Amino acid sequence: MTKGNINVSVENIFPLIKKFLYSDHEIFLRELISNATDATLKLKHLTNIGEAKVEYGNPKIEVKIDKKGKKLHIIDQGIGMTAEEVEKYINQIAFSGAEEFLDKYKDAGKDSGIIGHFGLGFYSAFMVAEKVEIITKSYLEDTEAARWTCDGSPEFTLEPADKTERGTEIILHIADDSTEFLEESRIRELLTKYNKFMPIPIKFGTKEINDPDHKPETKKDKDGKETKEPQKKITVDNIINNPNPAWTKQPTELEDKDYSDFYRELYPMQFEEPLFHIHLNVDYPFNLTGILYFPKMTADLNIQKDKIQLYQNQVFVTDNVEGIVPEFLTMLRGVIDSPDIPLNVSRSYLQADGNVKKISSYITRKVADKLKSLFNDNREDFEKKWNDIKIVIEYGMLSEDKFFEKADAFALYPTVDGKYYTYQELFDKIKDNQTDKDGKLVILYASDEDSQHSYIEAAKDKAYEVLLLDSPIVSHLMQKMESTKENITFARVDADHIDNLIKKDDTKISKLSEDQKKELETILKESIPSEKFMVQLEAMDSDASPFIITQPEFMRRMKEMQATGGGMFGMGNMPEMYNLVVNTNSDLVGEILSTKTKKKQDRLISQSLDLARLSQGLLKGKELSEFIKRSYEMIK
Repeated sequence: MTKGNINVSVENIFPLIKKFLYSDHEIFLRELISNATDATLKLKHLTNIGEAKVEYGNPKIEVKIDKKGKKLHIIDQGIGMTAEEVEKYINQIAFSGAEEFLDKYKDAGKDSGIIGHFGLGFYSAFMVAEKVEIITKSYLEDTEAARWTCDGSPEFTLEPADKTERGTEIILHIADDSTEFLEESRIRELLTKYNKFMPIPIKFGTKEINDPDHKPETKKDKDGKETKEPQKKITVDNIINNPNPAWTKQPTELEDKDYSDFYRELYPMQFEEPLFHIHLNVDYPFNLTGILYFPKMTADLNIQKDKIQLYQNQVFVTDNVEGIVPEFLTMLRGVIDSPDIPLNVSRSYLQADGNVKKISSYITRKVADKLKSLFNDNREDFEKKWNDIKIVIEYGMLSEDKFFEKADAFALYPTVDGKYYTYQELFDKIKDNQTDKDGKLVILYASDEDSQHSYIEAAKDKAYEVLLLDSPIVSHLMQKMESTKENITFARVDADHIDNLIKKDDTKISKLSEDQKKELETILKESIPSEKFMVQLEAMDSDASPFIITQPEFMRRMKEMQATGGGMFGMGNMPEMYNLVVNTNSDLVGEILSTKTKKKQDRLISQSLDLARLSQGLLKGKELSEFIKRSYEMIK
């Protein structure tokens, strides 16, 4: 038996043993199973290239709880270690078994990219264990098994062991403050969370299943009554993981049902089918695989996040993928797996890492290309799904310039009549009719068909197209479009009278003289609260509404942008201000001006103003009740 001190230095971060490196104790199981998996995959590689003179077979990793003995066992059938290797890889932490392995087999094919054996991850065991044992036997012929024992101090013992099968067994003597890791439910939870898709089968206990070779017979008793014999049960290993998840396969190997089944495996409590999926598969200039799903979206930008799972070589890392996945895609679901992303790093490191930035850029491009192909292949289906995916696409157009450029090919602009245009199609459709006298293209839109119905109809009467743009970030998107596209502006249909939204060369002549206009302004100012309405007189068609309430596009848009992040500081706190557009060519306005009794004049103004407020949804509570009462009195 050998005794000694582990080679510890500041450079190799041995204070991990004292629980400084890892803040989350539960990841010890992830680390140990990752090591066991690496050891098994190394053996597979060595047998494939003829380096190992043993049968690879069908190895598995086993996790066992000994609650009475307060022990947790992790057993693999992998490469194993000699006593000399234990001394080197376990005791001399500064050395890396993985580095030596990579160096030796760097020219043997891409499978030699498997990294890790025993390194710092192994020492995470001491976060939950007061003593750790390793019993290991190398795959090499004529080698003796070894047992290593350490209580978390630099002191260890190394002695021969009686293990006869190749592989490694790690025994954790669980500390009194970590007995939760002796509970079957807790270990199952961790295996499901971190190791659900590990490439080597993981056994955790056994289970009973129906014997597939047993066909229960139906027999008749003496009275002729049929009875069926009981189904025979057999006990089998309980394999807790899926070693071959969909993302590890080529897209050509999978059908739609396979993608749908995998979505159910990832999100068993999600009952709606995803709208479509994107299969990621790249091996240059970095390695990345994965499947992203577009679920049906809500208008809430926050509730959707943290549904994408990040893996490193099929080991779960995190579901907080900001910095790795472009922010606008964090609302999607699915899996991303890359060996180029380290298991234990800070968020700031990831955001600064060059590989991560390349991955983020690649995913953006891949998603844009997929959306374009879906649009081209089946536009009708894409249009049907638009309302369920638009929030992601609009968010991407806002936040990623490269995505914004590509989105011209598939981003849609729906109208209130249920038509869908790409930007170029919309431009070609409206450029002749909706260009104002200054040569600027005015794109009209509504955010609510019901409350803005009268304004929409006024625009349609002039054969104008009106878009229906109702997502929470549309104000931001319009601002970006106006600054990016040449000579265009967006205007909500209720931002002004339609003739003012798209000003043509022909201007209406007012029936009122300048003196009459001044008199009318004086009358209106006495009856209409100036803190709520800015009165402006306009010459419009005689059959147009006498009073129209509008809200200036700039002020309303800035308030909306500030409410969702952005806009001009302080705009969100400003009171609501509206324009009251008074049609000087309306017969009713003429009557208001010519009426000799103040009582009738006030009644006409109040009724006209309330009708305009009603059309904008601004008449509520007591004022609405008074309007209804007054209206009934007028028709008696």
